[in-house]
Amino acid sequence: MASPRVLFFGYSEVGAEALALLLERGVNVVALVTHEDNPNEKIWFRTPAAAARERAIPVYTPENVNTPEWRTRFAALQPDLILSVYYRHMIGTKILGLARLGAFNLHGSLLPKYRGRAPINWAVLHGETRIGMTLHRMVTKADAGAVVDREGVEIGPRDTAEQAFRKVLPCGRRVLARQLDALLAGNAPETPQDETQATYFSGRKPEDGRIDWTQGSRRIFNLIRAVTDPYPGAFAEMAGGRLMVWWAEPDSPATAGRRGRPGEVLGVDPLTVATGDGALELTRTEWRGPGAAPVLSAGMNL
Repeated sequence: MASPRVLFFGYSEVGAEALALLLERGVNVVALVTHEDNPNEKIWFRTPAAAARERAIPVYTPENVNTPEWRTRFAALQPDLILSVYYRHMIGTKILGLARLGAFNLHGSLLPKYRGRAPINWAVLHGETRIGMTLHRMVTKADAGAVVDREGVEIGPRDTAEQAFRKVLPCGRRVLARQLDALLAGNAPETPQDETQATYFSGRKPEDGRIDWTQGSRRIFNLIRAVTDPYPGAFAEMAGGRLMVWWAEPDSPATAGRRGRPGEVLGVDPLTVATGDGALELTRTEWRGPGAAPVLSAGMNL
């Protein structure tokens, strides 16, 4: 019997790891559907396209996979199984229905929590202490299908989103490795998600990094670590530009017992700013704006 034909939708380093596993296991990958790198995005991760091209696997980068033309092309590939790993676009049910063994997605959270986009960034922002990867059946609604397998990992209260990503990355490969044979045989175990526990979050934009100083110090610190480099960063607007805040300390000698108006500069050496419930020491900043960075002084507001 011929080995099942797998149509793989994937991007990011998680997609690269998953494709590497498939190739190591000798899976018959008939095509990779992926994305062109966005010139406006910092590409800090590996992507699967190079590995696919090295194996002479066709690589497609459609802007919209759900057009009649692309559905026809995918149907001609006669996929038995569809796998999606960090592919950024919704895949319509007409494409999902092409695969007799089903369509499955590897999602970067412990579903049903954090359905949607940028789950690791959102989890860090909300101060979660455990994140993970979930393999689930793809259905009409995003990330809502029955769970096949998942694995979690602990993250620390000072981990950045990238550090959290590095911790959870091996979980995805292990989950897929455990279930690959069952997926190819069409008998993977499935457990429906508990809809009462589901949460959903949309994609994040650079503008979402704006700091609201009325929030508490820990909440602002979580935002900073959720969007710090290599992501677009947290910022405060002033003097026609932006003061980027790449790191801060919520508990330091400079912040102990300090209070003021939210956004008020309490001191400049070190730079300390009042929050809704205390203060933050801004330890790594960058000025982005016209001319030289403004001179800060105690009593100013960010």
